[in-house]
Parts: sequence; structure tokens; C-alpha cells
Amino acid sequence: MYAPHPQGEAAAGWVTVEEWSGSSASVLSRTAVLTASASSLTSRRFGSRWGRIGSRMLGAFVPEGFPGSVTPDYVPFQTWDTLQGLSTYIRAMLSTQWFLRDLTGMLGGILFTFYQGSNLDSNAKMWRLVADFMNDLGMLMDLLSPLFPSSLIVIMCLGSLSRSFTGVASGATRAALTQHFALANNAADISAKEGSQETLATMTGMGLGMLLAHITRGHSLSVWASFLSLTVFHMYANYKAVQSLSLTTLNSERASIQLQYFKECSDVLAPKQVSQQEHILPFWSSWRKLIRIKLPHEHVHLGAKASMLTHTDMLEIAKTRSHYENTNYLLLDKEGSVHIFIHKQATPADVLKSFIHGLVLTNLAQNGKSQHAEARRWMDDKYTTFISKLQVKGYSTERLLSYSIVWRAHWLHGQLDEKLE
Repeated sequence: MYAPHPQGEAAAGWVTVEEWSGSSASVLSRTAVLTASASSLTSRRFGSRWGRIGSRMLGAFVPEGFPGSVTPDYVPFQTWDTLQGLSTYIRAMLSTQWFLRDLTGMLGGILFTFYQGSNLDSNAKMWRLVADFMNDLGMLMDLLSPLFPSSLIVIMCLGSLSRSFTGVASGATRAALTQHFALANNAADISAKEGSQETLATMTGMGLGMLLAHITRGHSLSVWASFLSLTVFHMYANYKAVQSLSLTTLNSERASIQLQYFKECSDVLAPKQVSQQEHILPFWSSWRKLIRIKLPHEHVHLGAKASMLTHTDMLEIAKTRSHYENTNYLLLDKEGSVHIFIHKQATPADVLKSFIHGLVLTNLAQNGKSQHAEARRWMDDKYTTFISKLQVKGYSTERLLSYSIVWRAHWLHGQLDEKLE
């Protein structure tokens, strides 16, 4: 990780941080190099902005780490599957006039995947609620469309857009939850039986819906009252379903809850106890942002960009570097937040460790001043015990479910001036 600097002038004191970008640790490209001495900061950028945009657009269509993250038969299968799907949609367009509605839904699904696709499993509970809410919104658009004939196409396109978000979010979260339920490696069986359960519920709902439609026929007020009542019940039932989940994976909030309890009681909570403390309502996050309230884990920024570093930041990293020997990450305490720079060779276990380290440093910093030394001592003394207790409670500690880490780093340093020590 560390190497001597090649230039003699910099031997008096320097630190270099390289910025790397990619969808996984195995597929990275260097995007910037920053070098700081006691008196100056130089930076150099690589690659084009259009190239980075192209890489992000490709990320909406292929899995993270492609092609190394998939089997060799993935590409031929997806190629032929895409071609058969193409022929199906061409035939469908010959028999329908709702081209614009369908196209809007498809584009919406792609855009949603582009912005959130790789982040859905980090907060499966919340996105499951979002999926059902968007489905309710789409149904509301369908019910509204006859009332506004002049805006029929626009309203139906909005409904299609809402359902496209539902399709992406529900599909991704369903996969994560199926893996959670599959204690006997029986994910396929669970998925098949869920399909049967949904089919039975759909058939029963269709029968009851036909009866209700017959009863309320010609009574617009009754139709709307029934629809809104059922929508409220639908969201309540979804909330209770999601609330009942006791996930054993670690995302940023669950890790924060467990760490706080461990620091207070030297023990960890059972998954069911943690689930009762999680914030799963989508509007909760937005509401807190409006009144500027942050939970502890929201002060920690994982996968920070090296190119955001200022000269002062680089000198701060130089001064605190000794506290991160033999780690694949660096922490920068800045303006009440901790920024984590992930090394390009970091493993998923390193990412989890870096986040816990960031939470510890955040907690210490909020008590007064930045305390890198004390945070490192806590990690050396308590981290292994903390992870062991989580494993005893049934938690998976191989990785942290987090937002996709696009930005990574590589750093070098030499002997620094005494005034930096």
C-alpha cells in the first residue's frame, strides 16, 4: 500500500492519494491523482467525463463487477433473451394503441434502475413499502383518467411510470427477502410457493372485487370511498408485513443500532429487537432532512471521492495516517461528518470494518474533538468481540449492505515535516 516517493524534492514530506472509479473492486479505472506537501497541492485528472457517464449508463443494464461477477453463459443467455423479448414487444405494438403509455413505463424502469438499482438491497424494507406505494399511485391514476378525458394519455403515462418503479423495486427486494427466508438453501421453492400464494390472493381479490364493483355500480362516491379505504388498508398491511421482518444482514442503520447498544451494554440485540428500532417509512428520511436531524450513521459517508480533498484535508490525512496502518481505508473527520476513503483492494469485510470505525470516530468527535487515536484503540480492543457477538445472534458479518461504492482510492506517503506531526 505504501511506497517511497520517486522525487527527491518531495522527500521532505508528501502524501499522494489516487482516485479510482468502478462498479466493483475488480473493475476500476484511475480518475485522479492528488499530491500534497507542506506548502502545496497538485492534482491531475484522467479519463473523460463522457466516459464516466457511459460507464454509469452501462451500469443500469449489467450487474456490478460485470463481466467478472457473472458466469460465462450470462452474455449469450441475456442476448437471446433480449432478442426474444424484442420480438414480443414488436408484435404487441401491432395490436395496441398504447405505445406512449408502455414506452413511458419502460423508460421509467430504466431510469429508476440507473439511479437506485444497485442500492435496493441495502434498505429492502423501505423500498418494499415504496414499491407498494407507487403501485397504489398507479391505480389512482387509472381511476382518475376517465374524469379528465383531455388529459387521458398524460394521466395513463404517469400511472405506467409509477408501476414501472414498482416492478423494479418489488422485484429486487423480493429477491433479497427470499434469500433471507431460505434457511435450507431453498430459495427457489420459497419463490415458487410465494407465486402460488399471490395467485390465490389475486383470484380471491378478483372475486371480491367483482362483487364490490357490482354493489357500487353507478355510485361514484361509494367507488371512491371503497378505493381509498382499501388503499389505506393496503398500505397498513404492507407496513405491518415489513415491520415483522427481522433481517440478519447488516446495513448502515442496523450496524449503528447494534454498535450503540454494544458500547452501552457490552452485548448486542437480537434481530427482532433491532427491527423494532429501524426507521422504515420513506417519508421519515425526508422529514428529518427538512428539520436537519441526522441519525448517527448519516454522519458517516462511505466511499468518499478522493478528488474532493482540499490541501487542508490532505495534511489532515497525513497527520492521522499512523492510526490507519494495516487497514484498507482512511477516515477524514470534517465538519461534523466522517468521510471514508476505501482502498481499491479492500474486501467486503474491510468495508464493514471501515464503517464501524467511522461510527466509533463519529461518536467520539461529537463528544468534543476528533479522536483518531482513541477510535483506533477501540477498534483494536473491541471490534473482534463485537463481530463475534453479532455472529452468535445469527447476523451475517461478511459484508455491509450499503450504497454501491463507486469511488475507491490508493495512497502513498513519505516522511513528513515536523510541523505536520
